[in-house]
Amino acid sequence: QVQLVESGGGSVQSGGSLRLSCVASIYTDTPYCMGWFRQAPGKEREGVAGFDSVGTTFYSDSVKGRFTISQDKSKITLYLQMNSLKPEDTAMYYCALDSMCRLRLGVTDYGYWGQGTQVTVSS
Repeated sequence: QVQLVESGGGSVQSGGSLRLSCVASIYTDTPYCMGWFRQAPGKEREGVAGFDSVGTTFYSDSVKGRFTISQDKSKITLYLQMNSLKPEDTAMYYCALDSMCRLRLGVTDYGYWGQGTQVTVSS
């Protein structure tokens, strides 16, 4: 019983910032991880950033230092603050949940997905 709804995507110029949000309806008492993934046209979906229910964060090397994942105190909304955006960050961004909380960004580890929000960065 998990529902994930992303928002916040848009078009920005290189060097700009965006903040993505993922509103989560989660009905479980067990620990879980949440993550942000992205998929560019013609490319495989890749992990961007992850977050566990006690606040541990992990990032892909391509976004480390530029993106920050966080969660509000109510644990309802997951955020991805994206700074210093580059054209290669252009993709559909997805919020996802791993009910086993494996603390990694493997696409197949995450069984629940949102519908995605588009991010376009122009040079």
